Order: sequence, then structure tokens, then C-alpha cells
Amino acid sequence: MESDNTIHAGHGHAAPALLATPSRSERRTRAVALLTAAAMGIEIGAGWWFNSMALLADGWHMGTHAAAIGLSALAYALARRYRNDPRFAFGTWKIEVLAGFTSAITLLGVAVAMAGTSVERLLNPVPIRYAEALAVTVLGLLVNLVCVFLLGPDPADGQGHAHHHGHAHHHGHDDLNLRAAYLHVLADAATSALAIVALVGGLWWGWAWLDPVMGLVGAVLVARWSWALVRDTARSLLDAEMDHPLVLAITNTLRDQAPWSGHVQLRRLRVWRVGGARYAVMLQVNSQVPWVTPDAVRRALAGFPEIEILNIEISQG
Repeated sequence: MESDNTIHAGHGHAAPALLATPSRSERRTRAVALLTAAAMGIEIGAGWWFNSMALLADGWHMGTHAAAIGLSALAYALARRYRNDPRFAFGTWKIEVLAGFTSAITLLGVAVAMAGTSVERLLNPVPIRYAEALAVTVLGLLVNLVCVFLLGPDPADGQGHAHHHGHAHHHGHDDLNLRAAYLHVLADAATSALAIVALVGGLWWGWAWLDPVMGLVGAVLVARWSWALVRDTARSLLDAEMDHPLVLAITNTLRDQAPWSGHVQLRRLRVWRVGGARYAVMLQVNSQVPWVTPDAVRRALAGFPEIEILNIEISQG
């Protein structure tokens, strides 16, 4: 049996100097956490003072967002700090994924709390000082929009974020930690907008019921977004990647497209994620022809730059 273990260099590795400095994602996430915490204090205080459920709900869940975004920034810092720790066999990317999962669970809990409090206010309405609450909510929305901009895609490269502790990450699907932080500020912006609608309806038309109703609408939106993030981060933490398109592409390449088509039997294939868009692949093939070697298999798979680590075993039995 022949065996070959190859680590593909040149795909997302950063220079040591870059590894020692915080990434753009880390710096901006940290700034957003501080900005969100400040806005949280203003909204919670104003919500209690003006008796606005929509504003109070927005402020409280902004507080959990501040903590969750701070956790995202901490995850980046820890991943960078332990990037050379030999205990992390495949790098420190999952520190970030774990932070994203925790943030998603927190966001789901916030949605449940928002819904419960909104139902209570529907059943037991209280007077609201609409004009004052509206002014604070508009301020909160402006803060939210600034945070959304800070965590949004970088127009300089057109592809989002890349940080430098060993693997490339792109804003959106791949960087789940950044996606969690972005989702928190996006949820803040959405609930702030809904609170403004509720307060305007109450101020102009006396629709007091609209305030808790908008709280319920916001809770549903936040629950849907957070559940999607729970699902995606859980998949990464559990290495549930065997339905990824890369698996089928590797299988087809080895069975049909390689020069030895018909002479190779794929016995075992394992694929799991080790970075935002980077994968480790372990495969075992059986072949009776001498030209099927680990080097030949590696060349056949050279067209998959997302393969970061490739372990190949060739058996002839």
C-alpha cells in the first residue's frame, strides 16, 4: 500500500507579519461591539422611561448583540493567538465557528424573549411617550446602519473579508463568525426599523397595539435568521460536509475523468472543512495498474484549490 500526505501550500497562507496583526474583520468587529454597547445603554434607558415595548425590546436584544459581537471579536483574537499551537491539528478556524454558533443560540433566545414580552404587552398595554421614544429609535437605527456598513463586504476587493491566521475567509457563507456578527447588527437594524413603524403608527393614529405587534414581527425575523446560522455553524462543528459538491466532484474525477478511467476503485473518501473555504481530504483507492500512484492522484486533483490537506492511500489488494 502506498501512502502520501500532502499539505497544499499557497492557498490562503499569510506571512508571519500579517499573522501577528489583527485582521480587518477583527478590528471592525471589535469597534462594532463597542458602538453597539453604547447604543444599547441609551435604548434600554429610554425604553423604560418612555414605556415603549418596541424600543425596550430593541435595546435589550441590542445588549445581547453587543455581547455576541464582542465574543466574535474575542474569537478572532484567540484564533490568531493560538494559530501555531500544535494542539490544533487543522488550525484554529473552529474557534470562530464555535463563537458563531454561540451567537446564533443567543440570538434565538432573544427572539423568544422578544415574542414573550410582546405578547404580554398586547394583553396588558401601557402608555407610551411616542415622540421621545421615536427620537431614540431613530438614533439607534443610525447606529445600526453604521455597524452594518462596518461589517459589510470590503469594496476594495469586491469579495468580502479575508483574515490571516492560516485560511482565507469570505464574507457571507464561509466566515461564519463574521456572518454571526453581521447578522446581529442586521437584526438590530430590522427591529429598529420596525420600532419606528410602530411608534409612528402610535403617534399619528393612536395605534398602541402596533408597538407589541412589531415586536412580534421582529421576533419572527430574528428567529428565522438565527436558526439558519445555528444550522450552518452546527454543520461545520460536526464536520457534516459529505454532501458538499466537492465530494461529488472528487468522486467523478477519480472514477471518470482521470487518465486511468476504469482502473480505479474508490474505497473511502472523507472530506471535512478546516477553514472558511478550505477542506481536508482523505481518500483510499484500489487499483491494479502501476501508474496509479499518490503523485498521479494528486495531479488529478490539482484543479481543486480548495483542498488544503490531501491524504492518499493506494492499495492493490
